[in-house]
Amino acid sequence: MRPLIALCGLLAVCVLALLSWRATSSRRPLNEVPSPTIIKQPEVFAMRTFDPAAPAADMPPLSTGENAECDSNFVSDASVAGETRRMDATHASVTITEIKLTLQLNITIWVPNGVTAHVAEHEEGHRQISEYYYQSADKVAERIAASYMGRQVEISGADLGAESSKILRQMATEIASEYDKELNPEPAQILYDAITDHSRNEVVVKDAVDHALKNVAVESSQPATNPGN
Repeated sequence: MRPLIALCGLLAVCVLALLSWRATSSRRPLNEVPSPTIIKQPEVFAMRTFDPAAPAADMPPLSTGENAECDSNFVSDASVAGETRRMDATHASVTITEIKLTLQLNITIWVPNGVTAHVAEHEEGHRQISEYYYQSADKVAERIAASYMGRQVEISGADLGAESSKILRQMATEIASEYDKELNPEPAQILYDAITDHSRNEVVVKDAVDHALKNVAVESSQPATNPGN
């Protein structure tokens, strides 16, 4: 009954950032900063059943005591481009001129053959939480990417092209990392499981989802109590 949450894109980000680098003279005034491009793809959802005695090879492993799961995969592919101004043979400045972020949410709910309606509904609650965070994913990505647009970095070295590519990879990785950190639905998912005892109690799913989303900032920051005290 646990959610599997993945926020991916660092490898793709780095590759795209490298391929997007171009060393050209600036054709626009440096004080004119364009907006980043954010593309939010529609959610891709699948409901899959499995035989507990022989799970599918592509199914994420279940934790001890669990018999179903919601696998939420948040993907971000970023390409970053910059314009290079050489000062001499070994020194230049790189200005970030283009950032494109493509966002995706892939959700797969895995339930055993003959699953009860209660367990299936619980996994749908995990899906609803992921979808709630994805609603504002483009706003989060745009705010983060905008803070990098127009940023200028000094570079030096014998191979300025390689140094420029390195900086662009670094910027792309930072953008992806900040997106992952700020979006982060995991605390709400964990709180939802705590409220529902992983579907083992009779709490209404809608009420549990609403409570988790409204109270996650407060309840997830509270220190865990020690039953032995």
